[in-house]
Amino acid sequence: MTSTDVPAPIRAFIDATNRGDSDAFVAAFTDDAYLNDWGREFHGHDGVRSWDRTDNIGVQSHFEFVGIEPGGDPDSYVVTLTVSGNGFNGTGPMTFQLRDGRIASVRIS
Repeated sequence: MTSTDVPAPIRAFIDATNRGDSDAFVAAFTDDAYLNDWGREFHGHDGVRSWDRTDNIGVQSHFEFVGIEPGGDPDSYVVTLTVSGNGFNGTGPMTFQLRDGRIASVRIS
């Protein structure tokens, strides 16, 4: 898969982060979303917004797309991103599960 094959919700996750648009970032997720960042768990839009504030847009993160592969389940993808900003900096995988055109879960590991 190439960057042109990135599903719309994952593109929204990346683009909203790079624009610093927290509302668009949260809107990319389902209402009951689950986010796991190295074992730290966040639930629903409130949890996603909290993580965004402390670990993503709140620390001026910027994502550079590296690659995407199908995950082990239908509608799942493993996306490799290079992250820079005033928080975590480095390259690694994020596993996305999509549902109804939005992100149902993301696991960062």
